[in-house]
Amino acid sequence: MVIVAHLWLADDLLGRARAQRSSGPVRLEVAFVTEMQPGPVLVAAAAAPPPTGRPQSTRLAAAAIGAADAPHAPASAPESPPPAADPVPEPPHGVASAPSGPAPAAEPAPTLPETPPKVTADAAEGPISTAAATSAPAAGRPAFEWPLSTRLSYRLTGYYRGPVEGQAQVEWLRRGARYQVHLEVSIGPSFAPLMSRRMTSDGEITPQGLSPGVYFEETRVALASPRRRTVALGPDAIRLADGREVPRPAGVQDSASQFVQMIWWFTTQPERLLPGQGLEIPLALPNRVEPWTYDVLGVEPLHTPLGLLESVHVKPRRAPRPGGDLVAESWIAPALQYLPVRIVIRQDEETFVDLMLDRAPVQAAPDAATSAAPAASR
Repeated sequence: MVIVAHLWLADDLLGRARAQRSSGPVRLEVAFVTEMQPGPVLVAAAAAPPPTGRPQSTRLAAAAIGAADAPHAPASAPESPPPAADPVPEPPHGVASAPSGPAPAAEPAPTLPETPPKVTADAAEGPISTAAATSAPAAGRPAFEWPLSTRLSYRLTGYYRGPVEGQAQVEWLRRGARYQVHLEVSIGPSFAPLMSRRMTSDGEITPQGLSPGVYFEETRVALASPRRRTVALGPDAIRLADGREVPRPAGVQDSASQFVQMIWWFTTQPERLLPGQGLEIPLALPNRVEPWTYDVLGVEPLHTPLGLLESVHVKPRRAPRPGGDLVAESWIAPALQYLPVRIVIRQDEETFVDLMLDRAPVQAAPDAATSAAPAASR
């Protein structure tokens, strides 16, 4: 009996270890304590109307550059209400027009350049390679700081063999130099979803941005066994979900980390906000590694629980097709530290989910990013 008990205990422990490995990296434990509010970029962008003929997208890029060059006020300092933005034509579903009316008194805005920031011919004619990017701040600009651990919640609508509804969540977690990005999407009621997908990126924060180490993906469909896929990103090689190994390109991201890496790109290089700019990203997918190009389409105002927010629309250059990769476009809000307030994921022209921010994001305490250790080691 003693031998049987030991064998049972050993099998149980091995089973738990296998289950833990199959469920992805151990989750970092974070307490979210405060609601996030729009930051000064929204004020700077709205306070300076564009000169005649100057597009709104260029104005926002210039405002971001001006805000980066100007001294930053303490986070606790009260903000003056922004004046109303110029009216824009009535947009499509989900996109709102900016309010019009007399502008209230406001503090003087940072001086903005009268012409768009200079962009080199290579950048203007093609995508900017992220592998060559550098984190060195421009002269006079503050050093880049990653957002505190943040949770964003979304309302899901879409179409999959008929209209669908659900919910989604994005979590950005960090402890010292370690980070995790969790993206969870579920269709149907939250207590019994018909289908769900969870994507996790786990890695390190470096001077060049995020460096993924593990990507884990789990898809669940009602009454079916879950499908799990793992990509291991080593220093020199990437092991794909089918076991094949390929070289690791510089600046590579995965399906979950790419959305947060854009925070680093847009904050350290605000000229990328200009419409027509492109981001070329080496992307590690479960079955292969290849470059993806994202185009900056322009600025669109969106109605959110925090009010009207200007957002930068970023869309992959490739079109969705049946049996192809999922294609995700995002609307990134500079006033919310360039976090995505809207994400549209397409499988093909008729199958998609639309995630729209449905409440204020929540963040951890300011000292939580470095004072606590991970709940468990990898």
